[in-house]
Amino acid sequence: MAKDHGPSIKDDERYEALRDEGMSKEKAARIANSDPHSTGKKGGHSKKYEDWTKEKLYDKAKEVGIEGRSSMSKEELIEALRNH
Repeated sequence: MAKDHGPSIKDDERYEALRDEGMSKEKAARIANSDPHSTGKKGGHSKKYEDWTKEKLYDKAKEVGIEGRSSMSKEELIEALRNH
């Protein structure tokens, strides 16, 4: 049985599966709360974070409000973005 993530997550099992695949909390929640019959399985055509430059990762981290980003390595920025 899936953990109860509260009223903000409609499909806890789907949310957990998406998080296990490496999706961020925000993206997993959006997908888990959408109607599975009216939305596609694949997202956009953005490159994987590993293909981004450190500068682009930093800019994205700044955009979403990740603290401590200025001292993070590329790998740490990727981890922080995925877990945001």
